[in-house]
Amino acid sequence: MKKNRQTREGKKKWQILRRAILSSVGLFFLGWSLAIALQLQAAASAPVGAFFELGGSIRREIYLTEIAKENPNIPILISAGSPDPCIWLIFAREQAPKEQVWLENCARNTFGNFYYSVPILHNWGVKKVKLITSETHLPRALWMARIHFGARGIWVEADIVTEEGIPGNNESIIKTSLDVTRSFFWAIISPFIQPECSQVKKLENVNIQAWRERGFKCEHQGNIN
Repeated sequence: MKKNRQTREGKKKWQILRRAILSSVGLFFLGWSLAIALQLQAAASAPVGAFFELGGSIRREIYLTEIAKENPNIPILISAGSPDPCIWLIFAREQAPKEQVWLENCARNTFGNFYYSVPILHNWGVKKVKLITSETHLPRALWMARIHFGARGIWVEADIVTEEGIPGNNESIIKTSLDVTRSFFWAIISPFIQPECSQVKKLENVNIQAWRERGFKCEHQGNIN
């Protein structure tokens, strides 16, 4: 009899503790969500702090040369774009400044673009980002951007580049659902983890002569001989 009473009391204490834990977690995420919402509201009216390109088409880098000429003091981050020498030659041909252009070459997919690049932009103190991508990369890229950047209090707007020919990427409901789902999970823990990319360099530091000796190939739409 005494043992049964102790068991009931133990279960009751556990239920009380569990409710307290769940309430604390709920209050934490509610407070975190409100804080993020306030940050995003302020960031939405802030000036663009950086341009962020999702690699996948050399036409996006061509478009970036115009952005670089119009905004020479605003940093540009290209995530897994065209080969380094191709980007260097495009900027040189268009006489666009290279000093504020950074290349991140760790990403292997769209999720990786955000995984490695969002911490870089956050460490730069950026509050508002202009996302450079193509219509064929939507809506998946924009949803992921809003999740990843939003979790760090960074407002994001899309700048769509017109493509020609058949797009290299293939969007699907399954692919979009999987990427958006894991982006939500990552957004929860991303403020506590700082992934680093060891392959980040400034465009102006690309050794074009070494690349010419080694050999490289650029996408034909770049018209680079």
